Amino acid sequence: MRTASQTPLHRAALVAAIATSASAIAFGQASPQPRPVAPPTVQRTTVAPPTLRIERFTLENGLEVILNEDHRAPTVTVNLWYHVGGKDEPLGRNGFAHLFEHLMFQGSRHVPEDTYFLELERIGATGINGTTGDDRTNYFETVPSARLATALWLESDRMGFLLDHVDQRTLDSQREVVLNEYRQNYENAPYGAVWQFLHRTVFPQTHPYHRIPIGTPEDLANATLEDVRRFFRLFYVPNNATLVLSGDINPRDARRLVQQYFGPIPRGGDVPRRPLPAPVTLSRDVRVEVEAGVQAPQIYLAWPTPKYFAPGDAELDLVGNLLSHGASSRLYRRLVRDQQVASNVSAFQSSMELASMFIIVVTGRPGQSPDALLRATDAELDVLRTTAPAADEFERARVDLTTSLMFSIESTGARADRLNLYRQYVGEPNYVATDIARYNNATPADVPTTIQTHLPKERRVSLFVFPTPGAPVSGRLRRAPASSNSRVVHFDDDVIQGQTPRPGAVAGHPQAGGAR
Repeated sequence: MRTASQTPLHRAALVAAIATSASAIAFGQASPQPRPVAPPTVQRTTVAPPTLRIERFTLENGLEVILNEDHRAPTVTVNLWYHVGGKDEPLGRNGFAHLFEHLMFQGSRHVPEDTYFLELERIGATGINGTTGDDRTNYFETVPSARLATALWLESDRMGFLLDHVDQRTLDSQREVVLNEYRQNYENAPYGAVWQFLHRTVFPQTHPYHRIPIGTPEDLANATLEDVRRFFRLFYVPNNATLVLSGDINPRDARRLVQQYFGPIPRGGDVPRRPLPAPVTLSRDVRVEVEAGVQAPQIYLAWPTPKYFAPGDAELDLVGNLLSHGASSRLYRRLVRDQQVASNVSAFQSSMELASMFIIVVTGRPGQSPDALLRATDAELDVLRTTAPAADEFERARVDLTTSLMFSIESTGARADRLNLYRQYVGEPNYVATDIARYNNATPADVPTTIQTHLPKERRVSLFVFPTPGAPVSGRLRRAPASSNSRVVHFDDDVIQGQTPRPGAVAGHPQAGGAR
């Protein structure tokens, strides 16, 4: 590589510059001084939220319906949310919402076994799927607008007549599918057990988020056909669901079709709701050590944080973006690019209905010490904890989040799901302008305040994954010696060993409200 001093053109320019300076000095002239240059002004870019054409009504049986008219393409998305997820499952029924996600695709009174996808594909449907979360289970598909009636018929048949089809054979087959999914994604996946350890440490045993929605093999294995039927009758009823139609619809015709197919389904009983749990706080830094048969160490930092759309939630989204989104982000630049101790970093606010978690994940390079990764991560956090980011850096994060939100609702599929999300979490489907304003109203000064308030170093869960030959790839908790006074926590049937938690509480937590 040639340096500037080796380049003839640069060398000539340097000689000329020296000669000019010498001439100026010889004649008693002051050397020309560079003019001060003002820093560029950071232009604040705001995106005008779209104007959505939305109608909302409720059938006599309690089914809520949201219509979003958009004629740009001859398709319509059908998106149905049942307001039941992992948090709503009674004790001993962990994984039932996820089990029903699978059962709902197997057939109903008028739809033969395993033909649901075939019926939709036959009419040209795309994006056919369902997902289960902590707070809801959803089902969705996008169909040609001329075939909307078929999609509504299929959705209504499994809402009204699923139990006419579900028998022991169907239950057994889908239970095995769910158990295989558990084995694939949790038991046999690298670091697969970590998320369960995080949930069990951040949220007390009595909290609805203590367990993850996938379910436990024990609860799924013990589920009887009558258990499944009872769970369906409680939660999969019109008065616990919201239907969104987004796309090429005539609202009057759409209302008629919804009434035709869903109106005859009887209203269910009062949907059971668990008492709201007490706010989750940690009283200290809780250290969890995991050994796994992997090559790379990992660290996870987790804090209980404000629920979805509560004050602080949007600001934590911005913190996550500043820390780990893109090659110029704080943690990526320090750990991956400069120090080269990590191969990947991620920081994000995992927003939920009752409470949230802010999580930082650092995957170290083989041979790195997890404690060294923690020190490097904390060093960058400490900078943001005391010093606001520059205006241009903050603006990049804010614009990235708002434009991503805008782009995400361009398709009717994502938009329909977003409208259902807004309805569940804030009660108003037409909330996109207010959502965007949460980020537009934030300032760089909010970043240190947010970290000091919600991400204290002395009150968090610090989970370390140590590569250990012979350990399961998914990870298992390290066992401390019997004589150890270590503050490392260990689980045994949801009780942390080596501590003396109150009944139903996790060490480091206050007693949480609510009961299963």
